[in-house]
Amino acid sequence: MKYTHSSSTQFSLSHFARIGFCLAFIALVPTVRATDTGSVLPNGNTADGADVLISLTSGALNSGLGFRALYRDTSGSYNTAEGARSLFANTTGKYNTSLGMNALSTNTTGSGNTATGFETLLKNNGSFNTATGYHALHANTTGNFNTATGHQALASNTTGTGNTATGVNALVFNTTASNVTAYGDSALYSNTTGGGNTAVGFRALYSNTGGYRNNAIGYQALSQNGTGQYNNALGVEALVNATTGGRNTGIGDRTLYNIVSGSGNTAIGDYAGLYITGSENVCIGSDVRGAAGENNTTRIRNIGTTPISSNYLTVVVDNGGTRLGYASSSRRYKKEIAPMEKSSETLFQLKPVTYHGKDDTDPRHAKSYGLIAEEVAEIAPDLVAFNRDGEAETVRYEAVNVMLLNEFLKEHQRVQDLRASDAEQKKEIADLKRQLREQAEAIRKVSERVELNLPTKKLVVNQK
Repeated sequence: MKYTHSSSTQFSLSHFARIGFCLAFIALVPTVRATDTGSVLPNGNTADGADVLISLTSGALNSGLGFRALYRDTSGSYNTAEGARSLFANTTGKYNTSLGMNALSTNTTGSGNTATGFETLLKNNGSFNTATGYHALHANTTGNFNTATGHQALASNTTGTGNTATGVNALVFNTTASNVTAYGDSALYSNTTGGGNTAVGFRALYSNTGGYRNNAIGYQALSQNGTGQYNNALGVEALVNATTGGRNTGIGDRTLYNIVSGSGNTAIGDYAGLYITGSENVCIGSDVRGAAGENNTTRIRNIGTTPISSNYLTVVVDNGGTRLGYASSSRRYKKEIAPMEKSSETLFQLKPVTYHGKDDTDPRHAKSYGLIAEEVAEIAPDLVAFNRDGEAETVRYEAVNVMLLNEFLKEHQRVQDLRASDAEQKKEIADLKRQLREQAEAIRKVSERVELNLPTKKLVVNQK
């Protein structure tokens, strides 16, 4: 086959025209970035995915995997992002690790954070936070040193610091409270601003919102508490119904179960203080359940069922009503010791009475014997113990007993003196009787001598 020159020239021009068109088309196509297919970048950075580490300037040793992971990172270093838009906005933050779509996506300068799960630490710009689970620490902005593990754990936290939440919905609504610890499904679920709380167990401190420095360990312990403070609950449903009461301590299952607003109660032992609703009560021992409405009462199991026959110490309460001890008589604890002498004569002014206790002090209404503290206080204030309000509360009967002893000893001495005097008088009388007998004997003898010495009288008969 023959080709003419003209046809050959025409073919060549057409071929080169096609080549030129292709080159022009290629020139118009956007440049394909190295990060689109995976590459190792300068300073030890690794990128895999579209628009990964696209803004990088001086950052070093970063690893990005996923669409726009570490998209805006410029000088941040030692970051690891895996997932679409993971650490998307990070610019200068360091030592961050994110795994999941949108994890740490708005973080810019926060450092030392670890996020694992969909949108964990989504809005974070704080540092040293750890989130594991769907939406964990989702709303955190500038809060630091938080740890959230579980579905929506600490999801609403914004600026709260030093919190730890482990469990589904643990601390889910916490916003600004700090130093809060929650372990368990829905533990501290409603907490928003209450700080310094610790909850361990399903729904422990579930309703707490602004109450602070509460400790709850156990299933639903303190679950209804809203604003109560300084409560301690250890045990299943311990203080479960308390809402606003404070300074309560319940150790044992269902301790202080019915407390709502009562404060200052202490219960130790399963079901201890179960019926208590008031304040400032103490129940020690299992099933020491107390009574509704009572206040300032202490109940101790077996305290009235253990007989002690000898070698015992007398248990007493100090004048402040808070310190328990035993009555000491040793010289080691005393000073300015002096004889009582006439001080005990105050007793002669006291007025003993009989009485019956009111319902709240003695439901049996047994007849009793004693003194009226207010009356004694008017005569001898030292014989009365006063309460915190300065009111006469009780008579110091131990002091009365000692004063009675002093009067007894004084009377005993008088009797002894009288006996001694009587003995002396009897001796004197005996001596007098002896002397009288001796004198009578002497008189008799003298009389006999006199009679012997008298001349004999002769009888003269007158004869006429």
